[in-house]
Amino acid sequence: MTAPILAILQSRRFLPLFVTQFLGAFNDNLYKNALVMLILFRLSGQETAGGLSGEVLVTIAGGLFILPFFLFSATAGQLADKFDKARMIRGVKAAEIGVMALAAAGFAWARADFLIAVLFLMGTQSAFFGPLKYGILPQHLEIRELVGGNALIEAATFLAILLGTIAGGLLVLSQEGATVISVAVVLVALLGWAASLRIPAAPATAPDLKVNWNFLAETRAILRHAAASRDIFLSIIGISWFWLVGATFILLFPPYAKDVLGGNEEVVTLFLTIFSVGIGVGSIGCDRLLKGEVSARTIPFGALGMALFSIDLYFASTRIVTDASAGELMGISAFLAVAAHWRILADLLLVSICGGLYIVPLYAIVQSRAEADRRARTIAANNVMNALFMVLGAAAAALLFTIGLMVTGIFLVIAAANVVAAWYVCKLLPHELLKGLAAGILRLFYRVEGDGGRHQPGGGGRCTGPV
Repeated sequence: MTAPILAILQSRRFLPLFVTQFLGAFNDNLYKNALVMLILFRLSGQETAGGLSGEVLVTIAGGLFILPFFLFSATAGQLADKFDKARMIRGVKAAEIGVMALAAAGFAWARADFLIAVLFLMGTQSAFFGPLKYGILPQHLEIRELVGGNALIEAATFLAILLGTIAGGLLVLSQEGATVISVAVVLVALLGWAASLRIPAAPATAPDLKVNWNFLAETRAILRHAAASRDIFLSIIGISWFWLVGATFILLFPPYAKDVLGGNEEVVTLFLTIFSVGIGVGSIGCDRLLKGEVSARTIPFGALGMALFSIDLYFASTRIVTDASAGELMGISAFLAVAAHWRILADLLLVSICGGLYIVPLYAIVQSRAEADRRARTIAANNVMNALFMVLGAAAAALLFTIGLMVTGIFLVIAAANVVAAWYVCKLLPHELLKGLAAGILRLFYRVEGDGGRHQPGGGGRCTGPV
């Protein structure tokens, strides 16, 4: 029997955590995008740190948000294993209130340097929350519920990224925008903390653990331990690849919309919306396909889909690249009036749906295969690798830009890399690929037979046996 995803969402074991993590991800992106918009459009060079350009400061800000995942993930994983995770989450959410109070002061002073320092603290809070939110799921959910729980987490995360990004940009540039943002980030942090109070206890899995405060040595140790398990380490690499591709796509949306397609910020928002919705659809669809089974069956199809539709995105883009002309940029209405643009939107949607099919089982595999007393540290190792891959993706994109490659050329590089990744995944999981095909064929056969009255739909088509 499978656990309906709605039942998981409504349960006391999951809903408070779901709301807490959604509000946290929303606040991260609300604050980050408000800061970016403030730096780029409201503050002069002298008001920014040392007279640095807005573009440079935005790059520094992005790096400072990622840095804590390298510095503190190992410590966060140890503390999450050593103490009750629910109590730890409440502590982290209480710290977020303090951090957002500092952010409110920074917005009132209109000091970019102070706000960037606060962004580092926000990244630190997120680095400590990561091992807790993924590590607590196997303690509160049954194995058959893990895929559904992770599907909801991933769908909500991208929805929060979308809503937070849009709200941050709109609010901070409005009249009295800094004041509105100041109130909003503190209020959301308070709501997140209130939701965390309802999370059921999750007793320590390694209460006798002696914390190693040497983050470099401990980071090496958790990565080495994760690498000792082939299933876990390959899943971590797979998750990190997804975040590299996803983060790079989101990074490229603004120059792609403006320089290639001639679209304005509304088109960028449309791309982010399509991408976020696709991840959500793919994540929830993955739970429907796997029916609660922790299995790698959808991973090869997700990898293949990401590769194929990335390639088509490149060809769709090159066909209209010459249409991007100087002058007034297109809004959503003008953009959608061009038939060729619908192919681009379809490709973005399908890439992201396949991303959801690809990523959800990987998280469930890591959670289910990691030893209970080291699960949070294994998640911490995953977070370190995710951050590393995202930094590498951003650095590679910057390097490709500097050597003269256009956005469409970078899309081609991503597509080629996705092809290699898909080939490797299928090589590693040939049986899962075949089982997925067999399950689909059997499901279709029984549906057709059921329509003819000889069988009931949906029976007999389920394949078992996770990697």
